[in-house]
Amino acid sequence: MSRLGKKPITIPEKVKAEFKNGILEISGANGKLSQLIDERINVKIENSTVTLEQKAESKEANMMQGLMRGLVCNMIEGVTSGYKKELELDGLGFKAVMSGKQITLTVGYSHTVTLDIPEGIKVVTGMTQDKIPTLTISGADKQKVGAFAAQVRAVKPPEPYKGFGIKYVGEKIIRKAGKAAAGSKK
Repeated sequence: MSRLGKKPITIPEKVKAEFKNGILEISGANGKLSQLIDERINVKIENSTVTLEQKAESKEANMMQGLMRGLVCNMIEGVTSGYKKELELDGLGFKAVMSGKQITLTVGYSHTVTLDIPEGIKVVTGMTQDKIPTLTISGADKQKVGAFAAQVRAVKPPEPYKGFGIKYVGEKIIRKAGKAAAGSKK
C-alpha cells in the first residue's frame, strides 16, 4: 500500500475538501462526508489535490497511509456520483413496502420485518420485468450503503435449494441437489 498511498488524489470541480483538527471533510453535489484521519498521517490540500504523508516511517503508518487514501477516494467518489446496491426479493409473496423512514419486508415469515433506514441513505422499491420485487439502496457513503444492503439481505439470505430469499442483483447462488436427485443414484 505504500506506493499507492503516496499518490496524490485529484479533487474534481465542485468538490470542496477541508482538513481541521484531524478530520477531513469533503462536500459535493451528493452531500458532505467527514473522516477522522489517523494521527500518524498528515494531510496536505493544495492545487485541487489531496496528498497523504506519513509523519514518521513505520510499518503501521505505511498501512494507515494506504487505508486513509482509499477512504478519501471513496469519499470523493461518493459526493460526486454516489454508490448504489440493488437487491432482489425472490420468493412467493415476497414484497417490500416503504413507509416514511422505514421499510417493511414480507419475506415468508409469520410476521413482517421492519427496518429503519439510516440517515443519508435512499431506498427505492421497484419490479423487474419478471415481476420480482427489487430494492435500490443508494447514498454518498459507501460504508453505510454496503452495511444497510447487507442488513436487508441478512433478513432472509438466499437458500441453496431453490434460491429463494433476498440477494444482490447478479449474485450467483450455488445450488444443492435435493432429495430426489440423491435417491436416483441407485
